[in-house]
Amino acid sequence: MEKITADEAARLVADGDAILISGSGGGHSVPEALLAAVERRFLAEGKPHGLTSVSVVGVGDRAALGASHLAHEGLLKRAITSALVDSPGLVRLAAENKIEAYTLPQGVLSQLMRDMAGGRPGLITKTGLHTFVDPRQQGARQSPCTPLDFVEVVNLAGEEWLFFKPVPVNVAFLRGTTADEDGNVTMEQEAVFGEMLAMAQATRRAGGIVIVQVKRMARRGTLPAKQVKIPGILVDFVVVDAEQRQTYLTDYDPSYSGELRIPISDIKPLPFGPRKVIVRRAAMELFPGAICNLGAGVSTGLSTIAAEEHLLDAVHLTNEQGLIGGAPITGRDSGGAQNFSAMIDQPSQFDFYDGGGLDLAFLSFAEVDEEGNVNVSRFGDKIIGVGGFINISQYARCVVFSGTLTAGDLDVCWEQGKTVIRKEGRHQKFVRKLEQICYSASMAKERGQVALFVTERAVFQIGAEGLELIEIAPGLDPERDVIAHMGFRPLVARELRQMDTRIFDPGLMGLAAQVHGKAHRYRSQRVAQWHAARNTHKEDMQ
Repeated sequence: MEKITADEAARLVADGDAILISGSGGGHSVPEALLAAVERRFLAEGKPHGLTSVSVVGVGDRAALGASHLAHEGLLKRAITSALVDSPGLVRLAAENKIEAYTLPQGVLSQLMRDMAGGRPGLITKTGLHTFVDPRQQGARQSPCTPLDFVEVVNLAGEEWLFFKPVPVNVAFLRGTTADEDGNVTMEQEAVFGEMLAMAQATRRAGGIVIVQVKRMARRGTLPAKQVKIPGILVDFVVVDAEQRQTYLTDYDPSYSGELRIPISDIKPLPFGPRKVIVRRAAMELFPGAICNLGAGVSTGLSTIAAEEHLLDAVHLTNEQGLIGGAPITGRDSGGAQNFSAMIDQPSQFDFYDGGGLDLAFLSFAEVDEEGNVNVSRFGDKIIGVGGFINISQYARCVVFSGTLTAGDLDVCWEQGKTVIRKEGRHQKFVRKLEQICYSASMAKERGQVALFVTERAVFQIGAEGLELIEIAPGLDPERDVIAHMGFRPLVARELRQMDTRIFDPGLMGLAAQVHGKAHRYRSQRVAQWHAARNTHKEDMQ
């Protein structure tokens, strides 16, 4: 292992190289100094050019940091990631057809790192079937110049699967906290682990070089061996950035890295408003022992509701980055968690999700059609990507999608428990046709999955014949206040219920008693599920 500067590391990148970039979202384990150095070299010398960037999660501050350092014509040829929204420069280049761009499911890319490390031909999975990732739709492409050859439909044992091909890589930009003189790297102050080991192994197998950015150096033989996440045998170069931040927003918070637990009272509650109303109704689906995922956007607020309603110890909240238990963080630092029980590698978290481990998934929606298909990925030139949305929504037993009924200057308030729409949003979110399908309602119905759509004024479910209105806020008229602002006419439940009035009161709901009251019913269901799975396994073995 050799210690070098960030600018020296940038000179190791050759024209046409493919770079694996570690980290998540808003700076979690992102090798920021290395990305900035590549940009400096390009602006000064015009080199390197024609690069491919590969990041499992979108990385950036939604401004100039992260992958946006690579967003220059000539520097970048291709971007492969799960989300572009964190890097506006990449969105612009993709929308203008100046780079090839794929947005693949986060879990697919995460698990593909292990397949690349092991020299396997690629990843075979059902994740993404009948969505825009399926090559019979768009093949995950986000620009016209992007080749339609990353993913194929294959048939194995009489079933359809998607086959995702490996990416030949030349350089890995990874990050840890401490490196010793032999290149062993620990991650004691990091907020997520990601897939550091798999990325290093995949790059080494491909004959590439592994460069790790760290905050500090340690003497040989002084790092606890069980804390080493990237063994020195895989590391070629180490770059020290003493100013390395834990995230773009936060310099260092020991609760993000699990070094301490904070009082529940320190978890800041959401202010009363549409977002809080929505996640309160979503939280009513919780039950004791439920294993849940909180997706990006409005749904991250559910952890604050669980905290203030004293439910964090009653359920298991997780996120796809590998955090289990505690309170996933909201806002610009989302992707991490506080007071968590475990932090595992991201590919293993997706193994658990894909295997049906989630009881409840709380996700956001951007557009919904009359069948219940969902788009969160693209709206004209506004390219978001899917993150972990497809893995999570496809395999959870129940999915609760959350969002406002309309968007764009929507102004809603509550007076004495009644919903008052002072100004309707300019854009419909329930529309006749989606630009990209990220959630397939037909597949959900085949699996018997329960899917709810929660808004600030109404609740829908996917029924046998499409989307059905099942609840409405007190004081509202379904025709005037809901259906009139949709691009299609949903079915209306014969017994249309009123949403719980406690949702619309700024005070606490007292939700704990209701959730704990479900304990016996859900315990019986789990026992029945266990017996059914056990009997199925016996039949398969015979």
